[in-house]
Amino acid sequence: MVLKRGFFLIIGLCSLGLGILGIVLPLLPTVPFILLAAYCFARSSERLYQWLMRHPWFADALRDWQAKGAIRKSLKKKAYIVSGLSFSVSIAIVPLIWVKLLLVCLCAGLFFYLRSIPELED
Repeated sequence: MVLKRGFFLIIGLCSLGLGILGIVLPLLPTVPFILLAAYCFARSSERLYQWLMRHPWFADALRDWQAKGAIRKSLKKKAYIVSGLSFSVSIAIVPLIWVKLLLVCLCAGLFFYLRSIPELED
């Protein structure tokens, strides 16, 4: 049991770190890492789980996702804008055509995924 909790704690902390980095780094998604961190903290550390669920940056989105499996329309719009800008900049600066094509495919996949997520009115 201790090994399992330790595993979830380490994965949760790494996910939280990557999610926070994703706020400022292009192509690194924030939301999936924060959701994974919440999942892992719920299984390893009640204190960290409660901290994350009360954090002013993440709490509302996590509660909406947990209760309704949906995100607010404004958050979804921000995700489209930030992701689109990040992918556009990356595509513009990458010199290899096959990497550009890969980025276009990843961007399309992300947008299709975002589109499939149910929305909540603000």
